[in-house]
Amino acid sequence: MKLITAIIKPFKLEEVRQALTAIGVHGMTVTEVKGYGRQKGHTEIYRGAEYIVNFLPKLRIEIAVGTDLAEKAVEVITAGARTGQIGDGKVFVTPIENAVRIRTGETDNDAL
Repeated sequence: MKLITAIIKPFKLEEVRQALTAIGVHGMTVTEVKGYGRQKGHTEIYRGAEYIVNFLPKLRIEIAVGTDLAEKAVEVITAGARTGQIGDGKVFVTPIENAVRIRTGETDNDAL
């Protein structure tokens, strides 16, 4: 089993969600986050004053999938979130040792 964590631009969420649903991913956790990478923030003008915005709004998506589905999930997240511009985000894949569905007690792949 793998935990896939993706940081994407907020307006790309629906496209990524539809692509993941199409390959059989049944659930995800989405968190609003702020951060920066190579993009290093930007400036905005509000009521005539210029402000430097260091942390940009992003979404963090977390999905748990079987090892057999992990590579395909990374591919569809990458394709769905890509704009070709700086700040498109990152995808991280980490192993999951154990998973338990609280309601039924199912474990590992059955819990997903």
